[in-house]
Amino acid sequence: MKKIISLIAFLIVTLGTAQKNIYENRRFDELSEDHQVLAIVPFIANLDLKHSVDQMELKSLARKEGYAVQNALETYFSKRKKRKKFNVEFQNIEDTNAILTQNGVSYDNLDIYTITQLCKILKVDGIISGNLNLNILLSKGVPTDFNLLDYFSGDANYGRIGVKVSDGDSGKLLWKYEKAITKKTGKNTTELIDRMMKLASRKFPYDKEKKQRKNRN
Repeated sequence: MKKIISLIAFLIVTLGTAQKNIYENRRFDELSEDHQVLAIVPFIANLDLKHSVDQMELKSLARKEGYAVQNALETYFSKRKKRKKFNVEFQNIEDTNAILTQNGVSYDNLDIYTITQLCKILKVDGIISGNLNLNILLSKGVPTDFNLLDYFSGDANYGRIGVKVSDGDSGKLLWKYEKAITKKTGKNTTELIDRMMKLASRKFPYDKEKKQRKNRN
């Protein structure tokens, strides 16, 4: 019985923490009223690996991690979009990356462009972007040699991820979700994004069900 109570308490704390890590702009409805298409850009990854690698290789690895998150987010949104869960469309990431390249925007200089500039280049209404801080290569999978105590205590922190949605016209931050990456978060990039977005799904601002609940209230 004590173990069950402890597990329930753990889940409550975990869910509570997730809610606290979510920010939504008070003017979201006003700023996003005309939004129809969002673009997902590669995430800016910062790696602090335990094994030493030269700077060129580190940049290459960071780039791969950033694109892996972009791909995982598209996969997540595509699955939910099939069930008509969102009131916006998401630009195909192959198109997004091609258009960026055609306009001289690369992974290495992506962060010098403003949200407004990127939206104009991509011809979208908003941008989904973010940062990834890692001490492992998440795209290759997290280590599996851990015990049950590690799982429930949340030890073995591998970094942190932040997902942002920004408005193209104003450049303002509309929504943000941050989460620590641990052994219980997911075994790879796709699983991480799937789990964390499911946890935040009731708070995702473009979710049709969330909008309906808000209108009822």
